Amino acid sequence: MNISIGANKEKKFSLDIYQISAQDPLEELLNEFRGGQFSTTITSKQKLHLLKMLRKNRAEFAIGEEPLGKIRGHDIELHLDVERPYSSMLRRPPYQASLETRREIEKHINEVLDMDFIRKIGHNEVVEITTPGLITLHDGKSRLCGDSRALNNYKKADRYPIPRISHALDKLAKAKYITKMD
Repeated sequence: MNISIGANKEKKFSLDIYQISAQDPLEELLNEFRGGQFSTTITSKQKLHLLKMLRKNRAEFAIGEEPLGKIRGHDIELHLDVERPYSSMLRRPPYQASLETRREIEKHINEVLDMDFIRKIGHNEVVEITTPGLITLHDGKSRLCGDSRALNNYKKADRYPIPRISHALDKLAKAKYITKMD
């Protein structure tokens, strides 16, 4: 529909009228998390509750082609048997690498810096970190990893590093939802 406003009859304005209908909240959330699969045994109310929880904690999950999710407040603590200054075995120089490999390592480091998984250290901070390495996968892609083998000799033993299966099954018996995450 074209209308004119005021005395200027030559200047036309276009007016489009749209009908906006409220979308079902469940459908809206399902569209946001498209590709997700839900069990057919849960009710719509349970599905809505689960989707709201996913939306609230969206930053913690990787959705589709997005990078990894970010979980805050869960730092890894590694307890060592030795005190500072650490042995020279823990402070290794970088591995020798070709120019192409070094560029690939830099690319990976910049990616995790951009995702706030790591941070640059200040010039006066003490660095006790493992040497980064690059693993080439079968599909030609590469993955950055830290070589922490030197830490194994200095790490305090953890008597129960993995929960016992009986404890896990006891907790699972009381669960309302069971999810599978890669």
